[in-house]
Amino acid sequence: MIGSVVYPRVNQNGCKNFDGSFTSKPGSFPTFVLVDRGDCFFTLKAWNAQNGGAAAILVADDRAEPLITMDSPEEGNGSNNDDYVEKISIPSALISMALGDSIKTALSNGDMVNVNLDWREALPHPDDRVEYELWSNSNDECGPKCENLINFVKSFKGAAQLLEQKGFTQFTPHYITWYCPEAFILSKQCKSQCINNGRYCAPDPEQDFSRGYDGKDVVIQNLRQACFFKVANESGKPWQWWDYVTDFSIRCPMRENKFTEDCSDQVIKSLGLDLKKVTDCVGDTHANVDNPILKGEQDAQIGKGDRGDITILPTIVINNRQYRGKLSKAAVLKALCASFQETTEPSICLTPDMETNECLQNNGGCWQDKSANITACRDTFRGRVCECPIVQNVKFAGDGYTHCEATGALRCAVNNGGCWKGAQGGRAYSACIDDHTKGCKCPPGFRGDGVHSCEDIDECKEKSACQCPECNCKNTWGSYECKCNGGLYYARENDMCIGKYSASAGSGGSSFVWMFVLILAVAGAAGFAFYKYRIQRYMDSEIRAIMAQYMPLDNQPENSNHNQPHHGV
Repeated sequence: MIGSVVYPRVNQNGCKNFDGSFTSKPGSFPTFVLVDRGDCFFTLKAWNAQNGGAAAILVADDRAEPLITMDSPEEGNGSNNDDYVEKISIPSALISMALGDSIKTALSNGDMVNVNLDWREALPHPDDRVEYELWSNSNDECGPKCENLINFVKSFKGAAQLLEQKGFTQFTPHYITWYCPEAFILSKQCKSQCINNGRYCAPDPEQDFSRGYDGKDVVIQNLRQACFFKVANESGKPWQWWDYVTDFSIRCPMRENKFTEDCSDQVIKSLGLDLKKVTDCVGDTHANVDNPILKGEQDAQIGKGDRGDITILPTIVINNRQYRGKLSKAAVLKALCASFQETTEPSICLTPDMETNECLQNNGGCWQDKSANITACRDTFRGRVCECPIVQNVKFAGDGYTHCEATGALRCAVNNGGCWKGAQGGRAYSACIDDHTKGCKCPPGFRGDGVHSCEDIDECKEKSACQCPECNCKNTWGSYECKCNGGLYYARENDMCIGKYSASAGSGGSSFVWMFVLILAVAGAAGFAFYKYRIQRYMDSEIRAIMAQYMPLDNQPENSNHNQPHHGV
C-alpha cells in the first residue's frame, strides 16, 4: 500500500475524534495519518484515524529507543475497549522518533511525503518450511487477552495441525516465566507464585493470594503443556499439543475449579499419550533445583538477532521475527503464508477454504462405541468438538469425552441403551428398560451390573425355587424347570405339587363348578316358587273360611239371605 502522509494541525496525538475527513479523492493516494505517541492507547488512536477516513496510521515514537509492539489495552483500561478494538481494520505501524521528525520537517516545508507499506517483506522467507512459535500462558482468568488467546488456539488448531502433518511448518510452543529475587524467596508472594524455590514464577490469576488459584498453579500447568509437547514431538506427533491445550481449556477451566493435575491427566489419557513420560518430564516442582524445561524457556525469552526479547503475551514469532498483527486465524495464516519462499507455499495459502477431519485420528480423543459405530466426535471447519450425538431420534447424554449414554423412551432401540443383552437356546433377555428411566438392570433370573454382564442365577443350587419334597429341579438359562413325582402337578405360583383332581379343578374343571352352581340355583328357584304357591293356597282357604261366617260368599244366591235373621255384631 502506498499513501500520502498527513500530520494534523490539532489533535496531533490522535486521542480525540478528527474533525476533518482523511478520505482520499478518486485518483489520489490513500491518506496515512501521522500521530504522536502518548496520552492514550494505540488502539484508540487507530480507531479515531479509521473513523476519520484514513487508510493507515503511523505512530511516531516520543523517545529514541528500540521499537516495541503496540499492544492492546488490558482489561478494564481504555474507553469501551470491547466496542471498537475488534473493529479496527486499517494497518498501523510504530515508527522511530527520528523517522517521525524527518517526516514532520518535510511536511512543514511544504513537501509531499509518500510512504510505501510492504507486508511482503515484513517476514523473512528463507526456504520452503516456516518455523514459528507461540508464546502463551495457561492462565484463563486474565480477561479479554486470555479469552482471545483461547479462541485463537481453538480456531487455528485445524490449520496448524494440517501444516505440521504435511511438513510445511515446524511449530514450537513457549511460556514466559520470571524468577523471584533471592531476598524475597521466603515472602508470601513468592511462595504463592513460584515453584522450585522461587526459580519460576507467574502472576496470581486473581491478583489475590488468599483465594482462588495461585501463580504457581499456572507455572505447573505451563510446565505440563511444555512437557506434553516434548513427549508428543518425540513420538512423531507434535501437532497433538493443539488438541491438549484446546481440550484442557474446555474441560479444566479455573472458573469451575477444575484447573487441576487430575483433570490434566484425564485429558492426556484421552489423547493416547504416555502419561508417565509427561509426569517424569515435569519432575519435582518442590525441589530446590533447576527444571531443565523451564530453564530453557527462560533462556529462550532473551532476544537473539533481529527477534528481540519476548515481553508481551501472547506473542507469535515467525522465522525468528516477532509477528505484528491481530491474533486471528486469517491474519496469522496470511503471515505464515507470506513466510514461505516464493512458489513453495502450500495449497492452503492459495485457497480461501480448508477442510480437515480430525475425527479420523484416535476418534479425536472423544467417546465412541465401536460395536455400534457411534461416536461423540463431530468435525467442523474450526476443528473437532466432542458432543454426545443424537442417533435415530435418541439423544445421548454425557460429557462427550469419557462417556455418553442413551436417554429417553426409545433409548433401548439404539445399541440396547448401552445395556447388556443376550440370547441362548431360543430365549433372549435384555437389561434395558424401555422407558424414561436411565441405567441398566438385569432381568429376573440374572444378576450383574446390567451394563457389561448379567449372569444366570441357578435357582436349583440357591434353593430359591422348586424345593417341595416331591419336586425335581432343573436349571435353565434365565429360569428353571420343576417336575413332580407320582404323577402330581407342579404349581409354580405356590412352588408345590398338587393332586390330579385338584389340578383339574384348578385348571380345566372350572366348567363343572359353574354347572353345579347353576343346578343349585335352578333348584333353589323352583323350591321357592313351589313354597310360595303352597303358602298362597293355604292362606286363601283360611281367609275364605273366616269371612264366610260373617258375609255371603259370591257363589251363594242373594235371596237366601233375605230369610235369615240379622245378627248383631
